[in-house]
Amino acid sequence: MYTDDDLLMLSGIQHIAFCERQYALIYIEQQWAENVLTLEGHFLHEKVDDPFEYETRNDRIFLRALPLVSYNLGLYGVADLIEFCKVENNENGNAIKLKDRSGWWKPIPVEFKRGKPKSDPCDEVQLCAQAICLEEMYKIKISEGFIYYGEIKHRFMVEFNTELRNKVRQFALRMHQLFSEGKTPEPVLKKGCKSCSMFDYCIPDKLSGSHSASEYLKQLNL
Repeated sequence: MYTDDDLLMLSGIQHIAFCERQYALIYIEQQWAENVLTLEGHFLHEKVDDPFEYETRNDRIFLRALPLVSYNLGLYGVADLIEFCKVENNENGNAIKLKDRSGWWKPIPVEFKRGKPKSDPCDEVQLCAQAICLEEMYKIKISEGFIYYGEIKHRFMVEFNTELRNKVRQFALRMHQLFSEGKTPEPVLKKGCKSCSMFDYCIPDKLSGSHSASEYLKQLNL
């Protein structure tokens, strides 16, 4: 169980799922600090072009920018969208009561991405981490959520199965380990590196060993 002082940004879990070094460069060395702030700002406030409207219907409520926290994972963040669906009862332990609303409401997290589905689990891990936060906050069980991809204008269901939940816990633990050590993993050139936004900071094709930003510059005589 973590404390408030231990909490790390939930958004980092998609980065560590892609590459530990990318995570460390952004969140430990803060080599992308300005972009991280921009990313967080968009994550909190951007109105995404999507098929949902910010509205309340008879059997559905759409809530944006809901703060999230999990002291078991040691993560905090903000959900893009939580879709509350009205259900008959709470027999499955997956629904909550809402203020000024009658009946039971089942929360479903929805994450928005500008691109299209990826071959790696980065997006699914981030969404599942949000679900785990909601489960801890509301003392419920959430079995699925959705990821909406803007490039193809379609959303896909993600099942929060045991395998995915274990990945979330492993990535969250590794985030805390790296952050506590304050050490950036060594660069390893692999498929996908050249398309990474951190390629020019990481320089995996030129460096080896674990380096800080200042050491990179010394080695390159910059």
